[in-house]
Amino acid sequence: MANPLKPSDLKQSAINIKTRFVAISWRDLAISFGPIALLAIVAIWLAIKFIHPAPPSTITISTGSENSSFWKIAEKYRTILARNGIKLKIVSSEGSLDNLKKLSDPHSGIDVGFVQGGVAGDLPIDGLVSLGSISYVPVSVFYRGHERLDRLSELRGKRVAIGVPGSGSRVLALTLLKANEIELGGSTELLDMGGDEAAQALTDGSIDAAFLMGDSASPPTMVKLLHTPGISLLDFSQAGAYARRFSYLNELKIPRGLFDLGKNIPSRDIRLIAPTAELIARDDLHPALSDMLIDAAKEVHSGANVLQHAGEFPAPLAHEFPISEDATRYYKSGKSFFYRSGLPFWLASLVDRTLVVLLPIILLLIPGFKLVPLLYGWRIKSRIYRWYGALITLERAVATHTEEEQADLLQRLDRIEEGVNRMKMPLAFADQFYVLREHIGFVRARLQSRG
Repeated sequence: MANPLKPSDLKQSAINIKTRFVAISWRDLAISFGPIALLAIVAIWLAIKFIHPAPPSTITISTGSENSSFWKIAEKYRTILARNGIKLKIVSSEGSLDNLKKLSDPHSGIDVGFVQGGVAGDLPIDGLVSLGSISYVPVSVFYRGHERLDRLSELRGKRVAIGVPGSGSRVLALTLLKANEIELGGSTELLDMGGDEAAQALTDGSIDAAFLMGDSASPPTMVKLLHTPGISLLDFSQAGAYARRFSYLNELKIPRGLFDLGKNIPSRDIRLIAPTAELIARDDLHPALSDMLIDAAKEVHSGANVLQHAGEFPAPLAHEFPISEDATRYYKSGKSFFYRSGLPFWLASLVDRTLVVLLPIILLLIPGFKLVPLLYGWRIKSRIYRWYGALITLERAVATHTEEEQADLLQRLDRIEEGVNRMKMPLAFADQFYVLREHIGFVRARLQSRG
């Protein structure tokens, strides 16, 4: 059994600990830590200045008319975002063009919106970015007659429904028709009509052709028109040329029998052109919300259907809008570690932002802590060397001093010794401290012998 410590041992241990701490020069230690502390403060300031604040708990999306496809998609997004405590506010609109106008207005309160490719035109889109394309929006042109049409220029002089004002369908239809030298006010009667109204007008013969896109080209409507005698779907023989000329258009092929295998509808392969619907956001959208929205889009749009393969959407297809940096990072490497680790969204956001602050500080402090002992040691040694300088100066005066100067030299030596004894000396420098005191004694003995 180990011998118990005696009271005298405990007292001596306490004295040793006290001596060790008394020997520390807190002033020198603080000055040595100064540059490191200053760098840490600068790092914190920079991190706070450039770090994103906590993501808002509510975002607003502009969709389309109530019960439209965009509206229904937004409702699915809302359910998915609610799992992470994010509230999605859905705002109805007249369509893609209206969505884009709201997004372009910084005072509209709209954060994101669905926008069909080809509707930007001359609208100011600075400050807007794409989070990716979510689906194809095929341009379906149905026409009456038994003559087969495969070019839009063949619609010249006919009555054509181009969609309702404010819709992306109407903007794109006008663009495509203008490329074929068909414009408003010409011999071709362009009617502001879309959806079921246009389909019915085409069925009863009051119009000759109709542009149907998005909601107006829903599968039930298309199947109904394809089964109607005397109505055909235009085969875009120039689909490749359209895709080359308009960067936001894609060439699609509808294989024969796709809509009805038994009746072989359509009876031949049909080429279509299609922009994509994009999820457009303001460029100040919080990165965490960008990740959450793309994650929701992935869950909603990644499945296969008659127009796309599984996993084809969402996709970072840059057309009229640049893909945001956050979206590019997401498509390349997915959500950040903390957001995919299963932590609650608010906690993952807090940890992620905290690390952004702490990381530069840690990177500075690691080499900084190695530098502090060197700075501290340099200050202690510089104080010892300063006293040595004073001692050498006094020793040189010993060889030539007079009797009248003897007392003054002794007083100067006493002040040096008193100053040295007041020094707070760490134990690591104790040998240099005692050597200095020996040298003071040596100079004193030499001065006294000459006296």
